[in-house]
Amino acid sequence: MDIKTASALRRLRLVSAPEAVSFLLLLVCSVLKRTTEFNAVPVMGAVHGVLFILYVIFWLDAWNRATWGFRTAALYFVLSVLPTGGFFADRKLRHEAEASVIAARARKEGIVNA
Repeated sequence: MDIKTASALRRLRLVSAPEAVSFLLLLVCSVLKRTTEFNAVPVMGAVHGVLFILYVIFWLDAWNRATWGFRTAALYFVLSVLPTGGFFADRKLRHEAEASVIAARARKEGIVNA
């Protein structure tokens, strides 16, 4: 992988944790709406919606650049729709991005012929 691939993975990683947090907050707001008079669902719904759309856009870019197989791409998408899946996606993406940067630097220095 090259630096552009690592950048795509980093963008996806940067939006995955906030998307997961917004999903959890939206669930909390939904419960509060039904049990109290506090209604922050419209606001949190909009925030979560924007973050989810960003996640999908960055997911498509990362899928294209990293040339993931269908199973890997599907895994990252499924993690986006699970309440805490974004945290797991963040960890997996961090490891994948670090490996791609190391490989790119090794190729640049002529250590690896790949």
